[in-house]
Amino acid sequence: MAAPLDTATSSNDGEPVRRSVEVEYWVIDDRGRLTEPGDLLDASPGVEREFVAPLLEIKTTPCESTAALRDELFDRLGRVLRRAEDRGKRLVPLATPIHHGPIEDRPSERTRIQDRVLGENFEYVRHCAGTHIHIEQQPGREIDQLNTLIALDPALALVNSSPYFGTTKLAAGARSQLYRRLAYAALSHQGGLWPYAADRETWARRVDRCYEEFLTEAAIAGLDRDTVESHFEPEGTAWTPIKLRDRFSTVEWRSPDTALPSQVVRLADEIAGLVGHATEVDVRIEGETGRVTSDSIVLPEFEALEPYVDAAIRDGLSSSSVRSYLERMGFNVAAYDPLSTELAAVGEPTNAEARSLRLRYADRLERDLSRGVRSMSVDPREHRPSADERTSRSDSR
Repeated sequence: MAAPLDTATSSNDGEPVRRSVEVEYWVIDDRGRLTEPGDLLDASPGVEREFVAPLLEIKTTPCESTAALRDELFDRLGRVLRRAEDRGKRLVPLATPIHHGPIEDRPSERTRIQDRVLGENFEYVRHCAGTHIHIEQQPGREIDQLNTLIALDPALALVNSSPYFGTTKLAAGARSQLYRRLAYAALSHQGGLWPYAADRETWARRVDRCYEEFLTEAAIAGLDRDTVESHFEPEGTAWTPIKLRDRFSTVEWRSPDTALPSQVVRLADEIAGLVGHATEVDVRIEGETGRVTSDSIVLPEFEALEPYVDAAIRDGLSSSSVRSYLERMGFNVAAYDPLSTELAAVGEPTNAEARSLRLRYADRLERDLSRGVRSMSVDPREHRPSADERTSRSDSR
């Protein structure tokens, strides 16, 4: 049951369930060409480099409400954009850079190892910019939180933001296709969505198996095991889209594309509400359709979930089955307008047109932030249908 915007979601002991986000953005110059962030990294707390040169990441701290998360994300992003304006740079909220040609790595032993293990498929990862949403684990209900988040994975369609690999259209959610289906094609346990887990022990065994597979592939690639182990711990070689994070004591959803900040905040709000709801009600796996009500969450069998995930990546919100599924699971689908849908009508751009598109969406990011800051100053309270109202509406179709 997604909480209304500007509210906190409570845990089963009455304490707020904290949430945080990590959002990646491409950096361009004032002509739309990819460039390095330079001193944009010093503009605000929570700004970090990514493993490829023209990408930066903005992180929030764990926040107790959507309002706090929104305020912190918008403040940090605003600081970076003000510095960027002074330096003749812009940020682009697209999941792929619409760029023909290789993306340059930053020097890193971790990157060198991954490049050796994945080979030419590692190029797919270099074109991906995403959003990670962390929800605080609730003791005793972590597996319910994890499994609920797995069932919510088709919600990636709500913020698909680029259909392109290079300048060629690949899917509504090109980043998910690149990351899950192409980059880790030879290591499917690393990049694919894992089935529901029965308990923490099941999860731990999967992580250990994943790590051993990575070490084996590294050895095949001629890398020294001690060297690899010094740069990767087991949790760090599981690039599955949904993770139970021991290090941060969170459940992490890594599936969404980078997107406009207002879209990121809305999605984090709904995810936090639904995953929080999983700590308060009965959660069970049953049937093929899935649904969320005020007193239960019914997750579809994993084999039934997979077609929804596939359609979310391939077709996005143009898939009626995805839209209906997300409504049954408690999302306000009508509130989202994915950028990928707009780009679907563009065609395959030339390099000059791709630079123009990057500039256009840099403008969109700045306008979105400006509108968000203005709305924060008057603190409006939106009404959104409750989970019961949305369930009733979807059941009547």
